[in-house]
Amino acid sequence: MGLDIYAGTLTRYYSRNWKTVTQQLAEAHGFEVSIIRPNGSDVDLNPSEIQQVVENWRDQILTAVTPESQPVYVPWTENNETPYYTDKPDWDAFGALLLYAACAIYKDPLPPTVEKNWDFYNHPVIRRMAENEKVMWSLFQAEWWLPIEEAFMFKGPLPNGAVKVIGTTAQLRRELEMINGLGWQAGEDTILNWGKTEGYPVDYEIPPDNKMDLNEADIHDRYDTESLAKFAFSILWSAAKFSAEKKVPILLDY
Repeated sequence: MGLDIYAGTLTRYYSRNWKTVTQQLAEAHGFEVSIIRPNGSDVDLNPSEIQQVVENWRDQILTAVTPESQPVYVPWTENNETPYYTDKPDWDAFGALLLYAACAIYKDPLPPTVEKNWDFYNHPVIRRMAENEKVMWSLFQAEWWLPIEEAFMFKGPLPNGAVKVIGTTAQLRRELEMINGLGWQAGEDTILNWGKTEGYPVDYEIPPDNKMDLNEADIHDRYDTESLAKFAFSILWSAAKFSAEKKVPILLDY
């Protein structure tokens, strides 16, 4: 079960009117990929019905989380046409980013490598960060971020009825800026380039004839922690930047 980051309208997300980078790559090489989502993201409605449901949910959520002393937060526009952003950090890189952030906060040494498919939520420093009520970072708890220009998070129902921790894009941007400030202090051009220069080592490349011999592949079972963290950071930074420009939610898709 892999992890993708999606930034776009919820109408488009639930309508399945988008493709993961894996689907896009596979189609470019003549393969067909079926995506199975165990978290119940598929909805048996047409796009116009989905938009109505999502808009109703959006308005109720915004009303519920707006402080009584101020106007209701401005609703973002829902439709099935707004462009979307997506990329695939997968869980290992996402976990490496959490580990990097937690080690930076607690001034612990960063482990140089992580195992493939490691159980990062049970790593002591990540668990310490996730359970720290004085810190409460959305990266360690939330799965959705709504385009609201105030930093906070809450637990609430999604349009499909599942209850999740939800943050705001302002909260996510604040956390990403803090991570960068605690360690890399990199400029945006450098950060955006990490999505191309950092990340997973190549196990194998698809040859021009689309014939792969996995017996000859160099399969890795450990990854460079900081490189994975930079890779995931770049993807989330790009998603937050896209969300700010298009005023759309960000969510973890798995």
